[in-house]
Amino acid sequence: MAKPVSIEVWNPNGKYRVVSTKSMPGTRWIYLLIEQDCRVEICTEKKTILSVEDIIALIGHKCDGVIGQLTEDWGETLFAALSRAGGTAFSNMAVGYNNVDVNAANKYGVAVGNTPGVLTETTAELAASLSLTAARRIVEADEFMRAGLYDGWLPHLFVGNLLKGQTVGVIGAGRIGSAYARMMVEGFKMNLIYYDLYQATRLEKFVTAYGEFLKARGEQPVYWKRASTMDEVLREADVISLHPILDKTTYHLINKERLATMKKEAILVNCSRGPVVDEVALVEHLKQNPMFRVGLDVFEDEPFMKPGLAEMKNAVIVPHIASASKWTREGMAKLAALNVLGKIKGYPIWGDPNRVEPFLNENAPPPAACPSIVNAKALGLPVSKL
Repeated sequence: MAKPVSIEVWNPNGKYRVVSTKSMPGTRWIYLLIEQDCRVEICTEKKTILSVEDIIALIGHKCDGVIGQLTEDWGETLFAALSRAGGTAFSNMAVGYNNVDVNAANKYGVAVGNTPGVLTETTAELAASLSLTAARRIVEADEFMRAGLYDGWLPHLFVGNLLKGQTVGVIGAGRIGSAYARMMVEGFKMNLIYYDLYQATRLEKFVTAYGEFLKARGEQPVYWKRASTMDEVLREADVISLHPILDKTTYHLINKERLATMKKEAILVNCSRGPVVDEVALVEHLKQNPMFRVGLDVFEDEPFMKPGLAEMKNAVIVPHIASASKWTREGMAKLAALNVLGKIKGYPIWGDPNRVEPFLNENAPPPAACPSIVNAKALGLPVSKL
């Protein structure tokens, strides 16, 4: 028998029982559920990551839906338990769902939600922050100051790279990749080279227009180039930011061979998925190329890092905080809650999961729809006409 899990209960007499495996930012998501007659139970266990057994205990004998996290293993066992408890909805508080066996969810008729459309600018901002931090060696300099080692200005002290006029490379020019590219082009007047299976027409038009603006002011214009291969981006760019999806074609996309093709003083940034980078090969490359720098928000075996990475002075490493702005995290919580609520109430699926502003408006009730259900088609769920 599963060990009891500590919880916090809101609206104990609610008709529908919704469980959240973690406390989430803000309270709006809670009240949105309560207003629709939901009893909300929030796990208060101290563990960072709940086990399958813990989540089964949370689900219990009657549960209409669960809001979970990307660190949890949502497969056959948990979807079977949720189905037995009468549940039909699960939502990740994340845009990704690599932790979810969608086929198992389909088998048990459970709708799987995620939270796209709210992370774009925040994630792009962190990628830009890591790019600048790595280029100007800010973390190394900060540690130097805190250690009391600074005793005066020196010509060679923490000399880094100027971004202006260099080339930024983007692999995966979707919403986040394009937002990052715009920030780097407009913010630092960098040229752009990108690789994507699809042409990023809006991004190209933006860079073209900005280049014309600079030229009209008598400044050096910026330019863009769509690369025919990823390797072309890696060879030519001074700063490379990774924004692909994670599948079998992008696993270890950055490996020993591809690292060797990059410039010796290049900067590599990853805010996408950890396994896109072969971390063992990266550590070795950082050791052999002290002026090569990297900024990482995600890791191959998260929450662990491969041996040696933490000791690398030319690596900036942060704990998966790309979406960690207050507005974004509270928005993710709302969207996840509304995915579960919408399925419980029988609402249709929102037509465009990337246009979520109506769900985030604090001054108006959200639309009667599920913001984003990834297996809606497989389950035959209707699409909203709103």
